[in-house]
Amino acid sequence: MPLSPFPYSDTNKRYHTFDYFVRHAFGGKLARVALDAGLGCPNRAGGRGAGGCVFCRGGSGAALPTASVEAQYEAGLAAARRKWEIAGTIPYLQSYTNTYAAPDVLAALYARCASLPGARMLAIGTRADCLSPAVLEVLCRTAERIPLLVELGMQTACEETLRRIGRGCTHAEFLTGYNRLRRIADASGGRIRVGLHLLNFLPGEDAAQMLRNAEEAARLGPELVKLHAMCVLEGTPLAEAWRRGEYVPPDADDAAQIAAAQLTRLPGEIVIDRLAADAPRSILLAPAWVRAKRAFADAVDQLLAARGWMQGCHQ
Repeated sequence: MPLSPFPYSDTNKRYHTFDYFVRHAFGGKLARVALDAGLGCPNRAGGRGAGGCVFCRGGSGAALPTASVEAQYEAGLAAARRKWEIAGTIPYLQSYTNTYAAPDVLAALYARCASLPGARMLAIGTRADCLSPAVLEVLCRTAERIPLLVELGMQTACEETLRRIGRGCTHAEFLTGYNRLRRIADASGGRIRVGLHLLNFLPGEDAAQMLRNAEEAARLGPELVKLHAMCVLEGTPLAEAWRRGEYVPPDADDAAQIAAAQLTRLPGEIVIDRLAADAPRSILLAPAWVRAKRAFADAVDQLLAARGWMQGCHQ
């Protein structure tokens, strides 16, 4: 098969994959190892809301993790080594809001993660409304020790949708936090990279709005974007709406069509970390197709090739 004409690819991909990025930036494959530090979320009884977003499981805060970050990392690293030959890892503080704690607590946590054996970059998932000047200072100091990828859940640029899903943060507030982070990232000499998450098929959103969300992400200029399709999880308000027939999750074809079209709106230099969401089988109610991530990625690849599209071609 001939190689893709897309410049940020050495395979048949027509978009800038995370695998391509890490191989060229770090000299080999890096495995993400997801970690839960139990930091909670301000939208789950922390001053921004109570109960969290409609798609989020849980009650007033994060359950305490059953193992230390070191023990979680050891287990995740062993699993990664069984699957791949890796050149290192990216410890990923994934669960809840990982800048939602006192600065000294965060500094100690990040230092522990940076010290994990094989760590080449530290990824921190958080909200844009949890980036105080003191927290940003901690991020700057941490980046002197290990490169950072700070991932923000933008989800959508539509204020009405954000109210509907109980996000507890307006898009205007998101932009304030994003711009603060962008400034320190720009001054870091590449030591801090910024990622954005887009959540497709939020209740009430149509294809036009999802494309506008991608265009807004492109305007903001992050280093990385994750595309997620909405998953209905047991124990969430969205699950109750789904049972009542008030929310219908996307089928795989619709989701692939949207993801492919969004890619054409995103500049080619932006890394695309993923094309669809992931969820534990034990709590995933719908859609079933998200369990087949490779088949979904193949469907997006086929759409792009059939239409002669590639990332950034419709900017």
